[in-house]
Parts: sequence; C-alpha cells; structure tokens
Amino acid sequence: MRGLVIKRQFVDLILSGRKDWELRGSRSRIRGVIGLIESGSGLVVGHATLADVVGPLSLAELKASARHLGCRSNEISLYYAKTFAWVLTDAKRLARPVEYRHPQGAVIWVKLSRAVASKIK
Repeated sequence: MRGLVIKRQFVDLILSGRKDWELRGSRSRIRGVIGLIESGSGLVVGHATLADVVGPLSLAELKASARHLGCRSNEISLYYAKTFAWVLTDAKRLARPVEYRHPQGAVIWVKLSRAVASKIK
C-alpha cells in the first residue's frame, strides 16, 4: 500500500468530505486504496481510493470545479505548469492515526509497510 503525503489543511478537507480532488503537477498510475499522510506528522490519518486522474486542467476548468477542491473559485490559482486532479473517493479518517517510517527524500508517495497497511485496513 502507498501513502500520499498531503498538507494538513488539505487532508482535513478530504477527510471531512469537502474535498475530493487533490491537485498535483503530474499524473499518477497508482489506483486503489491509499493511505492519507498528514505532512510532517509521521502519521497516516486516513485512507481513500485514488479512482482517477483528470487533466491537465486549465485555470478556468479548475475554477469551474471549485466544489471538488473545497474552496471558492476566486481562491483558486495555478501552482503547477500542468495541473492534474487526483480523484479521491471513499475517504475515511482513522479512529487512531497510525505511525509510519518516513523514508528520506519521500515527497509525494511513501511505500507503507505491511504492518502499517494492515492497521489502516
């Protein structure tokens, strides 16, 4: 199982059901259940299904899809040369966050151990 590293404010929006797109600067081939890691915490705080990747998206397309991002259209700007929406479904917060070992250099994805993955499921 993989864990996706996400800043706290955004992982909270995902786990509250207000956000179902995570914006990134590239596509992902990964699909299926993933852990949601709160950046800088050393904790997997939830899980979701990475169902699809949409894009690249223009600024106009992002603004028209603001409801997927948990914000208003006037709060949206482009952060990447090419912006992709990673479509998340079935997001759930864990009753107890699970500690994991963060490998040096991991920025987007972390390969989670079997022990951590079993606690997430």
